[in-house]
Amino acid sequence: MREADNNEGGQTAVGVLPPELSARLRAQPRRTRWRWILLALLFGGVAGTWWWHTQPAQPVVRYATDAARIADLVATVTATGSLQPTRQVDVGAEISGTVREVLVDFNDRVTQGAVLARLDTRKLEAQRRQLTAQLAATRAKLPEVAATIRETQTRLARLRTAARTSNGQAVAQSELDAAEAAVARAEASDAQVRAQIAAIEAQLEEVAINLDKSVIRSPVDGVVLQRKVDPGQTIAASLQAPVLFVIAEDLREMELLADVDEADVGRVRAGQTVHFRVDAFPDETFTGKVTMVRWGSEVVNGVVTYKTVIAVQNPDLRLRPGMTATAEIETDRREGVLTVANAALRYRPQAKRAEASKGFSLFDFLRPRIPRAPQSPPQRETRGAVTLYVLQGGAPSAVTVRLGLNDGQRSEVIQVERGELRAGTPVIVRELRAEAP
Repeated sequence: MREADNNEGGQTAVGVLPPELSARLRAQPRRTRWRWILLALLFGGVAGTWWWHTQPAQPVVRYATDAARIADLVATVTATGSLQPTRQVDVGAEISGTVREVLVDFNDRVTQGAVLARLDTRKLEAQRRQLTAQLAATRAKLPEVAATIRETQTRLARLRTAARTSNGQAVAQSELDAAEAAVARAEASDAQVRAQIAAIEAQLEEVAINLDKSVIRSPVDGVVLQRKVDPGQTIAASLQAPVLFVIAEDLREMELLADVDEADVGRVRAGQTVHFRVDAFPDETFTGKVTMVRWGSEVVNGVVTYKTVIAVQNPDLRLRPGMTATAEIETDRREGVLTVANAALRYRPQAKRAEASKGFSLFDFLRPRIPRAPQSPPQRETRGAVTLYVLQGGAPSAVTVRLGLNDGQRSEVIQVERGELRAGTPVIVRELRAEAP
C-alpha cells in the first residue's frame, strides 16, 4: 500500500515533466529518478530566475495633484488703455498774426485768466488810430449837416407861409417842391453821416476785440501739458484756430480710457473696481472705478472694442497723461468657496497600458502585481457638469461636479453630483513620468 502511494506520488511528480523525461525516469531506479527530478527543478529555477531578470519592469504610474481648497475667487476682464486728464483744454488763437512773446512753458501751473502769450498788435493799433480819426472826421460833419437841415427847413417854412397868405399867388408850387426836396436831402445827409459814425464805431469795437484776442489767456486753472508755439512764429487762423497750448485742469483726478473686447463688454458695468499697472511703476498696483462704458464701438484691424472710462485718483501726481496701463476689471467675486485647479479640468487618464508580457507561465503567479491606472470611463458630462479625477488608493477615481466662477487659475465647485470631493482632497492635474518599481 505504501509502495503504491509512493508510486502514485512518483507518477504525480513525474507527470508534471515532459513525456520523454518521464519515460526515462520511470526506467531508472527510484533514487536515480528523484535525482533527475531535483536536477530538472533546479534547472527550471535557474531558467525562471534568468527570465525574471531579463523581462522589462512594469513602470509605476505617479500623479501630480493639487488639493481642493477653500479660497476666494475674483473674475476679471483684462483691458489696455491710456491715462488722460479728466478735463483737457486746447488753447488756440482766434486771429492771425505773429507771436510777440510766450510767457509760460511746459509743466507750468497757471490760473484762469493768466496770460500765456501775446501777438504782435502794431497793425491792429494802427488800424484803431485810423478808425478813430475817421470817426472824429465823420462826427465833425454833424454840425454842418444840422445847419443845412435848419436852413432848408426855415426856407421851406417861409415859402409855405407866403403861399398861404397870398392864397397861392405869391409862391409857385415848383418852388415849394424844391424847398421840400432840399429839406429831405439835408435830413438824408444827416442820416448818412450818423450811419458812417455807427460803422466806424463798429469797426473800432472789432479792433478792440482783436486786440483783446491778441493776448492768449488760460481758460482754466491747471498745468501746461504742451506748448506748440515760439516767439516770432506766424499764426494763420483763417479757417481753423491753431492750438498753441494744451492745459490739463487737475491731474490729481485722471481717467483711464480702456479698450474692452466685445466678447467681454457684457460683463463690465459702472461701479466695478479696477486694478491696473503702468510700465513706469511695474511693482505697484493702482485702483480705480468704472464710470462709463461707451455705446459707440471702435474697430482697429478688425477687432471691435468699446471704450470704458475709469476714474483714477492721483494725489501724489505720479501718474502722467498718456501712460499705457494694463487693467484688470473685477466683474465678479466669490469668498470662501470650494475650488479646484483649472489644470484638473484638462486631465484625462491614459488608456489601460498593454501587458508587459504575453502568454502564461508558472512565474506569473509568483510575480507581484503592480497597481495600474484603470482605463478611464467615457467622459460623461451633463449640462454644466464636468468630471474630475481624485487620487484614491493610488489610482484615479472619477468625481462629477458642477462648476461656477472661474478666475483663470481655479474654478468654484458649486455641487458634487457623483463621488466625493472636499477641502484637502488630492485632485489629479497630470501624470508624471513613469518610474521603474
